[in-house]
Amino acid sequence: MASSSGTSSGSSLLQNSGSEEDLQAVMDERKRKRMISNRESARRSRMRKQKHLDDLASLVTQLRSENHQILTSVNLTTQKYLAVEAENSVLRAQVSELSHRLESLNEINHFLNSTNGVFGPPGPSPTSFFEPEGSSTFFNNNPFNMAYLSQPIMASADMLQY
Repeated sequence: MASSSGTSSGSSLLQNSGSEEDLQAVMDERKRKRMISNRESARRSRMRKQKHLDDLASLVTQLRSENHQILTSVNLTTQKYLAVEAENSVLRAQVSELSHRLESLNEINHFLNSTNGVFGPPGPSPTSFFEPEGSSTFFNNNPFNMAYLSQPIMASADMLQY
């Protein structure tokens, strides 16, 4: 019995070592599969990261292009604004000048209307020196004696447009 128990214990050791080797082989296989799976996962992660970086680089390029277009548009709009502002200043100066002229003309008109007959009694035309006796056509056609001069001269900004 001793021999059989020795044999059986030796064979059980061989079986145990065989199962331990099988277990070790299974563990090694799992470890190898896990390493392969981890490598594949890391590769996919790197690919996702690279795709994300490529997308970001593409977005940067697109945004820079849009930014350039916006800056160009802003510059053109600023130039147009400055041109309109300069033209507006010129027009304001013209309006001011024309308003002063109009005021002066209205003062002259008022003066002429208020001084009618001041320089002497109505009688022969002062132009009689230049016209034959009894002719008063020059006096009647004299622009200072025309009826429209008794009306104030009016102007508006609409009249100043070119």
